[in-house]
Amino acid sequence: MGENMDGIVEVFRRFKSYYKEYIPQFAISIIGMIMASVGTAVSAWLVKPVLDYIFIQKDENLLYLLPYAIIAIYFLKSLGIYLQVYFTAYIGQDMVRRFRHKQLDNILSLDMSFFHKYRSGELMSRIMGDIERIRSIVSNLIPELVREFVTIIGLLCVVIYQSPTLALFSLIVLPAAFYPLSRLAKKMRKLSRTSQETSSDITSVLSEIFANIEIVKANSAQEKELNKFDTQNDKIFKLNLKSVKVNALVSPMMETLGSVGIAVTIIIGGQQVINGEITVGSFFSFLTALFMLYTPIKRITNIYNQMQDAVVASQRTFELLDMSPSIVDRNLNFPNVVNSITIQDLKFSYGDKIALNGINLKVYKGQMIALVGSSGGGKSTLINLLMRFYDPDSGIILINENDISEFKIDNLRQNIGLVTQRVYIFNDTVAANVAYGALLDEAKVIKALKMANAWSFVQNMQNGIYTQLNEYGANLSGGQRQRIAIARALYHDPQILIFDEATSALDNESEQEITKAIENLSSDKIIFVIAHRLSTIKNADKIAVISSGKIAGFGTDKELESECEIYKKLKLVTIEQNETKNSI
Repeated sequence: MGENMDGIVEVFRRFKSYYKEYIPQFAISIIGMIMASVGTAVSAWLVKPVLDYIFIQKDENLLYLLPYAIIAIYFLKSLGIYLQVYFTAYIGQDMVRRFRHKQLDNILSLDMSFFHKYRSGELMSRIMGDIERIRSIVSNLIPELVREFVTIIGLLCVVIYQSPTLALFSLIVLPAAFYPLSRLAKKMRKLSRTSQETSSDITSVLSEIFANIEIVKANSAQEKELNKFDTQNDKIFKLNLKSVKVNALVSPMMETLGSVGIAVTIIIGGQQVINGEITVGSFFSFLTALFMLYTPIKRITNIYNQMQDAVVASQRTFELLDMSPSIVDRNLNFPNVVNSITIQDLKFSYGDKIALNGINLKVYKGQMIALVGSSGGGKSTLINLLMRFYDPDSGIILINENDISEFKIDNLRQNIGLVTQRVYIFNDTVAANVAYGALLDEAKVIKALKMANAWSFVQNMQNGIYTQLNEYGANLSGGQRQRIAIARALYHDPQILIFDEATSALDNESEQEITKAIENLSSDKIIFVIAHRLSTIKNADKIAVISSGKIAGFGTDKELESECEIYKKLKLVTIEQNETKNSI
């Protein structure tokens, strides 16, 4: 019982700061609980005057008075229940709203390594499912727990008032329930954690299926994905069935123990009535209160078991809320003019895998630097460090003469335009996608679209720049999606531009247009271009050949062709690919 209570107490402690903000609502709901509980206790006490004064003593005055009292009591009880339900629901719903906001706000602040560790489906499950379970604590379980506890106190007062002796005999069986209840609660908590983790798994499976539906259908893999889903679905089914089995034991156990107490009460109480020690009204008032008392006690045990599920969800939620980013924001403003970027002895590893192993590079304003090399050589890792998605294990990146770790992160990223091979299109208008993260300016949107060679197709759309794009840009071609992404990078007029395989989905003509646009921009910016197709970087000022986390060669196309064996091989592969393409 102690371990289970510790978890519940810890959840209450974490909620304490939130509760303070809802004092008026809590006050009204507590008044409602008291009204409901007092109404229940008084309705049990009324059995005595009804039996003793109306049915036995035949008091006609009370006959016409007590029914009105009963109506008034049940009206107050019903009003109390309404007040409690409404205001606790308000607190719960509002707290869930705030929790979801705070949860996502904190998650968005975490490092990229966090998003590689947690699947998107699991995060969605935690934000939606786990926090909904927290609402059940605030809106249902805690108010019910308090209400039933107050009801128990009220009914206990009636029971003890009518006959302390009978109360002792009838309630002595209750302590016997503590041990099995604590065992059931422990089992329930274990099942709840496993169930919630499995729910995250099934959400992840669904998210993966829907995100890759084209590949699923193209490979006729519907059956494979359905089987994968069924595996998780069956796990949830079995876990939920186990939870039902554990929960279902609570009520029969309390019923059995309660029947023992009631049986003892009838024997001893009946003897006292026969002997004239208590009146019939007192005995039936006692018996009514006792019957009513077992109901809230049974509910409390059920609530206690249900709380294990909510406690686990709360712990999982607070686990994410307590995480903090390792990439720390600083106060230095980004310079108005970037004159140079200096990379000194940069090293970085993904766990045991070395990605960069001593990169040294200096780039000046007005230069376009191409990064080439085989996959896994470290090109994208270098860009990720420049964006401060990660911090290096050692070495530094300087913008002008300042370490990039000293800049405000948002300020840094606003001045870097990034276009990746993986294109991100949001379910919004073309204009909103281009101006993403900044105020929308029509003139700037159109200018960016023209520079990205996208204006020709956008202006012919039904609503122009206000045409709604489908999720993932499903109503665009691959090349169109990529040009929208390029326009987005150009919209912010950043001082540094990064094109990571940005023209890979474009036809030759569009690629040439984008390449010209990039060259036109290079006069007052620093541009990095990552490309496997060397035709896209033939006009770069310098080319850095990156292999095994190091710079294997640095120079112009002609210089590298004569001095760098790796570059020669890359160029040879490119020529062979072009010949194959042309023959097709």
